[in-house]
Amino acid sequence: MATLTSVNVGLPKDVPWQGRTVRTGVWKAPVTGPRMARRLNIDGDGQGDLAGHGGEMRAVLVYQLDSYRHWARELDRDDLRPGHFGENFTVDGLPDDEVCVGDRYRIGGAVFEVTQPRVTCYRVGLRLGVPAMAALLVAHRRPGFYLRVIEEGEVAAGQEIVKVADGPEGMTVEEIDAVLYLPGRTREQVERALRIPALSPGWQASMRALLDQPDGGSATGAGNAGLTGATAPPPAWPGFRPLTVTQVRPESGSVLSLTLAAPDGAALPPPLPGQFVTLRIRPADGAAPLVRSYSLSGEPDAGTYRISVKREPHGVASGYLHARARAGDEVETAAPRGTFCLSGGAEPVVLLSSGVGATPVLAMLHALARSGADREVWWLYGARDGTEHPFAAESRDLLAALPRTRSRVFYSRPGPGDRAGEDYTDAGRLTPARIGGLGLPADAHAYLCGPRAFMDDSTAALVDAGLDPSRIHTELFGAAAGLTPGIAAAGGRAPHQPAGEPGTGPEVTFARSGLTVRWPAGCASLLELAEACDVPVRWSCRTGVCHTCELPLLAGAVAYSPDPVEPPAAGNALICCSRPADDVESVVLDL
Repeated sequence: MATLTSVNVGLPKDVPWQGRTVRTGVWKAPVTGPRMARRLNIDGDGQGDLAGHGGEMRAVLVYQLDSYRHWARELDRDDLRPGHFGENFTVDGLPDDEVCVGDRYRIGGAVFEVTQPRVTCYRVGLRLGVPAMAALLVAHRRPGFYLRVIEEGEVAAGQEIVKVADGPEGMTVEEIDAVLYLPGRTREQVERALRIPALSPGWQASMRALLDQPDGGSATGAGNAGLTGATAPPPAWPGFRPLTVTQVRPESGSVLSLTLAAPDGAALPPPLPGQFVTLRIRPADGAAPLVRSYSLSGEPDAGTYRISVKREPHGVASGYLHARARAGDEVETAAPRGTFCLSGGAEPVVLLSSGVGATPVLAMLHALARSGADREVWWLYGARDGTEHPFAAESRDLLAALPRTRSRVFYSRPGPGDRAGEDYTDAGRLTPARIGGLGLPADAHAYLCGPRAFMDDSTAALVDAGLDPSRIHTELFGAAAGLTPGIAAAGGRAPHQPAGEPGTGPEVTFARSGLTVRWPAGCASLLELAEACDVPVRWSCRTGVCHTCELPLLAGAVAYSPDPVEPPAAGNALICCSRPADDVESVVLDL
């Protein structure tokens, strides 16, 4: 009979870590006497990061005495006590390879249901002083698991744990943890997991993403969509290759299109509609190259690539291309990348953009028109006036070729020559209120591109209009917002060279941030270098498990230490546990 040996609680507190302050509730300590198990917590307990821990489906964390004994041997520790792994219940019994998701147990006056394995993050390693602990918990198949409270009641150390119901599918905590985090999963395992009603919504979403991948996420080199979201095929070529500019064409007062082709005239590999390419531009002999990414705006199957570049007031790269690009020039170009891509299916499509944000959704419109899709297509676009409305005639022709389209074009300040009903449909901005009043189909997939504030407001408007957030897809120009769980965001400092003596190692380019630095001696990872430069980064485990830090590796190669639990997608890198490979001169990251 399993036994509850210790009840552990702790409230969030600030803890110093690597020169920063972490807000965390991982410090738990045993309590005496009964405690009330409530829907969201054990009385006296709390979580510092509710995005990753806590909530109804993760109200109580369980860890086993047998795992404590295992780690005491593995880590050569004799100081491990209940609560050290951040758990609320330390139990004798209930091993991860026997407990199944959906199992129900009675402890004292409360009833609990198993909902998911522990999601490992860096804070358990912080608590134990073992930075690799997040990876070790997965690799050793000892994650522990979460419970939700079915019936509230008092619990106390020493009480027996009585099983009152079996979970469907008989899928153990160990197995479902391995399905998400480790290679070797099967489609049948993913389908079984999705048949468990008790599985938490976050894990269900991960399993659905795996199911949408080829072979249920088991294809070699495909990456792990369960952890990263959408994935794309491997890049068509490594690094950069020269392409020839065959046409330069103005699209509006500030947008210029360049058509790129293979120098030998061969057809270029077709991109997915919505992807981007990265250019390495050399504005002058001896000058440092500029690395910039631009969405592809043309027909995906044209055999050539078209990019459309807005001239920014202080944009060095855009200024150079507008002033100097000519047919016959060669431009170093990385293969098409990106997961902001048009999905298949018959559901309605909403293509929503403003300004030069039209570029990737225009490629999607090309793909829809070429396929003769019978899908309902909504084209929603905002510009200042007709002089700043790129692709106006092109988009009208594409929409006319489709059988079921609706188009609304908003000019915030129509010019004297702009014709209402012909050049534009609505005067004024494309605002959330106007989006909400359009009567958009709730089952649509929506694709948004434009400035961050525009996309944030438009996303909220689409959700308010009834669209499922999982069907709203966005593409952001420039660096994405950082994700640093438990740590307050930095104060908006622009990316810069790291402090101290300049490095002498390979060049590391953060393409979206427009920064190139030399790899410094003593730096542990590309993530740490990015942090030292105030480049916005996203991470959680810092040990190659969660793939939150996975991003495209545009050029160069990396070496891992430690090796990730599962490799990233081909052409990508996990920056939390990698550094430039010894034999490369440069690394270019889409960061």
